[in-house]
Amino acid sequence: MAESGCLLIFLTLFSSFWLCVNSHFDYKDALTKSIIFLEAQRSGMLPPNHTPPWRGDSALDDGKEAGVDLVGGYYDAGDNVKYGFPMAFTVTTMAWAAYFYEQEIKDAGEMDHLLDGIKWGTDYLLKASTQHNRLFVQVGDPKLDHQCWMRPEDMKTPRTVLEINQNRPGTEIAAETAAALAASSVVFREVDHAYAETLLNRAKMLFQFAEEYQGTFDGACPFYCSYSGYNDELLWGAAWLYVATKDPLYLQYINEESTSAVVYEFSWDLKFAGAQVLLSQLYWEGQKEFHTFQQQADEYICAVLPDSPYRQPFMTPGGLIHFRDGANSQYVTSTAFLFSVYSDLMARHNVQVYCGDKTFTHSDLMRFAKQEMDYLLGHNPAHRSIMVGFGHNPPLYAHHRGASVPVTASTKDVTCGMSFVYWFNTDAPNPNELTGAILGGPDRADVFIDSRQNSSYTEPCTYINSLAIGVLAKLAKHAKHHEL
Repeated sequence: MAESGCLLIFLTLFSSFWLCVNSHFDYKDALTKSIIFLEAQRSGMLPPNHTPPWRGDSALDDGKEAGVDLVGGYYDAGDNVKYGFPMAFTVTTMAWAAYFYEQEIKDAGEMDHLLDGIKWGTDYLLKASTQHNRLFVQVGDPKLDHQCWMRPEDMKTPRTVLEINQNRPGTEIAAETAAALAASSVVFREVDHAYAETLLNRAKMLFQFAEEYQGTFDGACPFYCSYSGYNDELLWGAAWLYVATKDPLYLQYINEESTSAVVYEFSWDLKFAGAQVLLSQLYWEGQKEFHTFQQQADEYICAVLPDSPYRQPFMTPGGLIHFRDGANSQYVTSTAFLFSVYSDLMARHNVQVYCGDKTFTHSDLMRFAKQEMDYLLGHNPAHRSIMVGFGHNPPLYAHHRGASVPVTASTKDVTCGMSFVYWFNTDAPNPNELTGAILGGPDRADVFIDSRQNSSYTEPCTYINSLAIGVLAKLAKHAKHHEL
């Protein structure tokens, strides 16, 4: 692969800085395809303009057993369960990208598609939260679902419904859903004011529920266990509600009642770093009461940057940040997104980060963010893309039911056991291209095995892609300037 060329790009809103742009990567195409993957994860009755041709309507009776309408929303990964916790986080991070990188996404021509994707999630979250102190958080039986390999259009497993309420609280999920609706309300304010108000009012109701009835919900365990507790979600939810409302009530909560901590991970389970970066923007815009959070954001940066004396995460020999096997790409895109946002804030306000005796500029942060995204797009020791349908030698065996079962397959008389024989344990590539899916990624030794049976390498997740959108939009804009 050719070496990256470094170009001096002038940012009219911020300042000039050095950014390496690899001419071999079409970041705009990667952005477009990232959003197409999220379309492929939709549940419910699909709209006429739906992009992936092999997807159809599915799960049209969801919620019926509980007497509610829970049709819609997203399947989180390669299975057919709808988990409210990661779904809400996916929506929050999609909305953050639309909020912070609005112009870049518009320049790429993807804002309408992104708004459609956000609304597909928020419409579902509104359905799931119509009653006070009650939130439906899961549809589908994970254990039985994982014993069957059927495309969602033909699935035969129970659509069990789980909920949280005042007797069975789930602070993490309620607060994350509040964050999703609050962040989305900011994005829709200028597009559909009435809808934005609906989202915001529901976010306030859910945050009150999360705060008043505190407790961890692990009904989805072992698939989405909350290991970090719920203090991070409470801070995260309050921060987004403050961004959306500027209500002193949330300001007081953030400063007097919330708990924060310095971490080096940002994920569906751990939100402290995200909240700190979000509040840093407000600090630099004049709200000096958020100084502690800005300092913690600096410490997060210092704990992650490879050249920092305080770096914590493992880096593969090829330069990929690696937290754990199993959808490790989520930590790659989450890190790249936070570093990209923080680098822009630093450039905008002409500040640096000090890590011991080392000083880092906004260019240093963006260089690392770009390095991580480029690795996923193909600049890695294996010289192959980790995104389906993009770049050189992309994956063909995504661990994904819908992509691996032919649309024409007759599934009526196929048992769950035989479904694995026909469509899982085969050497044939997926018949349906899961366009844009960023898969789980390589291991600590930079080894990537394109095998449907190895889910830690090849399973996609919505929140991997949602966190890639903002960085790809930024890189696409810079690449476009280079071409001009």
